[in-house]
Amino acid sequence: MKNLMTTTRVIRGIPQFLCVLLLTCGTLSAQNQEHRIRNIVLVHGAWADGSGWKGVYDILVKDGYKVSIVQEPETSFKEDVAATRRVLALQDGPCILVGHSYGGAVITEAGTDPSVAGLVYIAAHMPDAGENEADDGKRFPSDLSKSGAIKKTADGLTYLDPAHFHEYFAADLPAEQAAFMARSQVFNLADNFKAVITTAAWRSKPSWMLVAAADRAINPDLERWYATRANSHKVEVAGASHAVYVSRPKEVAALIEEAATHAR
Repeated sequence: MKNLMTTTRVIRGIPQFLCVLLLTCGTLSAQNQEHRIRNIVLVHGAWADGSGWKGVYDILVKDGYKVSIVQEPETSFKEDVAATRRVLALQDGPCILVGHSYGGAVITEAGTDPSVAGLVYIAAHMPDAGENEADDGKRFPSDLSKSGAIKKTADGLTYLDPAHFHEYFAADLPAEQAAFMARSQVFNLADNFKAVITTAAWRSKPSWMLVAAADRAINPDLERWYATRANSHKVEVAGASHAVYVSRPKEVAALIEEAATHAR
């Protein structure tokens, strides 16, 4: 208290009680920064790869976070979960696990790992134990599910027709960027969408949901329903497409940082 009183005396023209208040607030702010979770693990969804997180990654790294990006093979749900757990095993402390789209199912299964302190769903599926995203999607069908734009290869992998990728996946991105994403998409095993969750991590850990209000790949009402059921902290981004993690990196990064600050 002696040091605090000395400090307040040298700030001329400011009442002593106000100085104490300002210094106390500054101390609490510093403590919050010290206790925020520093490790972030990002998981992409179907028909995409980790490069789409570049804008979010840049913001988080600039703000002092250690960010890892999972590259799922998308050849089986089991292998995608294993790829995520492999990255989780490399973390040097608690982390926030983030999933987009199909990646939400992946983090729901992989997020039971002890290193995971909180889960962030970005326009993502959020099944419960015993559920799969294909069946959950029928609660609120998306425009994409009714379009016929999802195609399948002879060996059982799905892809989004490049002619319709911009329309259904990335409408708020420039056409040229969406075209590149369409032509570089990772084909996803059809059975992945029917993979049943064994234990839902969000049942025991805090969760956050970003609703992309103009999403045509997952119905925004389904994203809202997931968030309500899980009692998630929810934000909505007006006009955002399914590719919100690419088109709106500031909003996505802000929600992840909120989770990192409040998850324990």
